[in-house]
Amino acid sequence: MKKIDEQSLANAFRLYESGDIHRMEIGTTRGLCDIHRYLFDGLYPFAGEVREKNIAKGGFRFANSLYLRPALEAIERMPEGTFEEIVEKYVEMNVAHPFMEGNGRSMRIWLDGMLRRSLGRVIDWRQVDKSVYLSAMERSPINDLELRTLLGAHLTDRIDDREVIFKGIEQSYYYEGYRPGEE
Repeated sequence: MKKIDEQSLANAFRLYESGDIHRMEIGTTRGLCDIHRYLFDGLYPFAGEVREKNIAKGGFRFANSLYLRPALEAIERMPEGTFEEIVEKYVEMNVAHPFMEGNGRSMRIWLDGMLRRSLGRVIDWRQVDKSVYLSAMERSPINDLELRTLLGAHLTDRIDDREVIFKGIEQSYYYEGYRPGEE
């Protein structure tokens, strides 16, 4: 797993360094699939492909694969003009969990893309505590206020700041249990 994390982290950095992130559709399923493919191409055989199996994590079952494509179409149509709407769309995409693996890392980049385009802001993920974030995400399908409050407190207009972006990506991988440089 460490090799996959190392390579996908390098791919995430390259996604920004190359400017490819700015050529992807924002807020769409296709754009999310493109991000996932960029991060995990050659690492997972399903990179960028919407899952066809049911998955669960920590006792939570994500969207049933039989209804996943219609759910993704509905999520894609959700508005994203305000911070609240964008977080709601992010929460719904998290409930859908369209990929077998790599959802969180891909969706946090997708979220920042919507925030950048609609609000001229991104989240400074370095400031978002892992346990608080994961707890808020766990409760967000019922009520996303905690998540909105947490993320809203860490919005920044430093959308082109390399340190904010790259350290944020590293933090995103930390949420998934990976720390660069650790054995």
